[in-house]
Amino acid sequence: MSERWQPRRVERQVDILRCHAVIRQLRPHLREPDRFLDRVREQMGAGYRLACMEAPDGTVVAVAGFRRTENLAWGRFLYVDDLVVHEAWRSAGHGRRMLEWLKQEARALGCTQLHLDSGVQRPDAHRFYQREGLTLSSYHFQIALGSAGG
Repeated sequence: MSERWQPRRVERQVDILRCHAVIRQLRPHLREPDRFLDRVREQMGAGYRLACMEAPDGTVVAVAGFRRTENLAWGRFLYVDDLVVHEAWRSAGHGRRMLEWLKQEARALGCTQLHLDSGVQRPDAHRFYQREGLTLSSYHFQIALGSAGG
């Protein structure tokens, strides 16, 4: 299999920007590439990492954002903030390949678990996660607090 189909970490500015079009399919509010770059760079300072998978022609087909973290409930774990396959490339095994890479990355970072949240409006993603062995283990609650500093 071509190296292009192997997920890899993304750190260079040009590579982060190449992920923008795919991540927008999951995070449509991130319209501006420069703002996306700024947010990724800021989050990287707190441990966020970005990975992508490319087709042989260099097209980014999948993107994952993740971080290694630790808490009292689960110990050390990998949290997947973002996981998306470009809509034109779905149902071809790329999500599975990216998720397997994330599991390997988690093990390499000393994690004993992998966690992610998925919006209730994404039933296709939920079926995928369950098919891949992830279980629905909790509910996530939230409340909007308004603008920070205002």
